[in-house]
Amino acid sequence: MARDIQLTLVGKPGCHLCDDAREVVQAVVAEFEQDASRRISVDERSILDDEALRASYAEEIPVLLIDGEMHSYWRVDPVRLKTALCAKG
Repeated sequence: MARDIQLTLVGKPGCHLCDDAREVVQAVVAEFEQDASRRISVDERSILDDEALRASYAEEIPVLLIDGEMHSYWRVDPVRLKTALCAKG
């Protein structure tokens, strides 16, 4: 039985790399949505709204966390993300 996966995209408004990362994440998640046994939720957080996130990631945004652990920063590679999500299943 596959388990639920939580993705967290950390960025800020007006960040073009964050926009690019969001598009990659949305496209990869859409592929996985066809598998009803696995649910992937995506939460977007802004470093402007959270001092702890700003302190941790201000120089690395966008940052993608999978189940709270850093997966990537600056750029999200779709193949690497798919591989990581498959490994979580």
